[in-house]
Amino acid sequence: MEQEGSELNQDRFSCSICLDLLKDPVTIPCGHNYCMKCIKTHWEKNIHSCPECRQTFRPRPVLVKNTMLADLVEELKKTGLQAAAADHCYAGPGDVACDFCNGRKRKASKSCLQCLVSYCHKHLQPHFTSPAFKKHKLMEPSEKLQESMCSLHDEVMKMFCRTDQQCICYLCSVDEHKGHDTVTSAAGRTEKQTELELSRQKIQQRIKDKHKDMKVLQQEVKTISNCADEAEEQNDKILTEMIRLLEERRRDVKQRIRSKEETEMIRVKELESKLEQEITELRRKDAEMDKLSHTDDHNQFLLQYPSVSKLSEDPDSPSINICPLNYFEDVTTAVSELRDKLLDNLRERWTNTSVAITEPKVLLSISQPEPQTRAEFLQYSCEITLDPNTMNSWLSLSEGNRKVTVVTKKKKRPFHPDRFTTLSQVLSKESLTGRCYWEVELRPEMYGLGIIYIALTYKNIKRKGESFKSAFGYNDKSWSLCCLNRFSGFYHNKVKSPVSHPVNSPVGVYLDHTAGILSFYNVSETMTLLHRVQTTFTEPLYFGIWLQTVGDVVEIIKLW
Repeated sequence: MEQEGSELNQDRFSCSICLDLLKDPVTIPCGHNYCMKCIKTHWEKNIHSCPECRQTFRPRPVLVKNTMLADLVEELKKTGLQAAAADHCYAGPGDVACDFCNGRKRKASKSCLQCLVSYCHKHLQPHFTSPAFKKHKLMEPSEKLQESMCSLHDEVMKMFCRTDQQCICYLCSVDEHKGHDTVTSAAGRTEKQTELELSRQKIQQRIKDKHKDMKVLQQEVKTISNCADEAEEQNDKILTEMIRLLEERRRDVKQRIRSKEETEMIRVKELESKLEQEITELRRKDAEMDKLSHTDDHNQFLLQYPSVSKLSEDPDSPSINICPLNYFEDVTTAVSELRDKLLDNLRERWTNTSVAITEPKVLLSISQPEPQTRAEFLQYSCEITLDPNTMNSWLSLSEGNRKVTVVTKKKKRPFHPDRFTTLSQVLSKESLTGRCYWEVELRPEMYGLGIIYIALTYKNIKRKGESFKSAFGYNDKSWSLCCLNRFSGFYHNKVKSPVSHPVNSPVGVYLDHTAGILSFYNVSETMTLLHRVQTTFTEPLYFGIWLQTVGDVVEIIKLW
């Protein structure tokens, strides 16, 4: 502790001109302290300014000895501080050493961005006294000054190449980077600083959004608990009436409710924990950006900017939407029916009760914004190929099973239980879950009279028998877009819905299985929406194609 006090006092009571303890200390108007002789000598050779902050004074200030400071210095001299202070001036482990000192090097007090050299107090004096160094920029001591030197020309890098996004020297701008878009390092720093601030704003907004989501989850914990308590109370009253025969069922219902409550609590807590981790990471990233934004060295800023400013994609940046359900209402209803039916229907109704408890009722939907531009949709592009085992005999596959064509002559195909035998349809080989995007090119027969359906369907759709039971869009297992000029429409379970625009090729298909969203688009940079479905998908989906005219062609565009 005594040594730490000595180091602190040496910094406070040393003259930055002679580097010794203050003698006849004076305080000039800017607040810095000097030996009276040192500052007088300095002002006789230079304008009346502070050697440290360079503030100029007119007229020349009258120097008066600071008696309180002089007494403190004398007291420190008696304690033997001067020897400790002198030793403290030398560089140790972790310190930046003066580049001009010979032998044992002193600790650097400043680094010069123009000289690319670090100076101790003694060797820094020319920067305070000589007009030649007046425009030099001093900063806190740094060990990374040499990174600002061009490795090709051994010159200070004072320019920034926008074309190659790197720091360069003047010679680079007329040689290796000739014709490139170049600016000064300061101008480049200004541009990147603006971008950095925008990135910080995005991170801060993410933090706010996630805090909101956390509040929603915390409220949901209370809702689940309240619903569980209410359901327990109601069911306890109902089942108590059944005394002996329903006593076993009453205990079973209580156990299931509490088990479900625990399951839903765990699910919410996991989401809450995930949000806490994301907020911590975003704060860490924000702190890095804040530190970088306050760096004095333009080159260091630009060198570190690419790694610090890069924002990780936030595909899992959820917006928590809670569907306000009474989580155990079905249980209560089912048990009430049991009470009314008593023994005759006990076994039959108990099955319904068990199902009502087991089925998940918590719809903690983590919705994510739907992409807007084609570039954003392409982030979710997936590889889709067609399955030959599902292909009808009037169809032919090519282009790596991505292209399907209606042929003029029916082909013999080996039997397969997945093959469509009634309609000229085919399914994808891959099942689709999560967020997926793909594009298809539609080429009706030469007169443009072909009818083409592109669809999503469950795998258990019928493959033979009555046509409407296996036709895409004409049952409750499939959703289909019919592409035929003015007859275009969207079909599900035999119900036709209009599309908002004429269908043009290519067509983009976007699926968010978890959120229950299926969208069809005319492909362009702005992506024109044709039709959107909002539903609940209970099984993985498969992409399907239905062609009806010889010569019709549909090809899945290779995006991967």
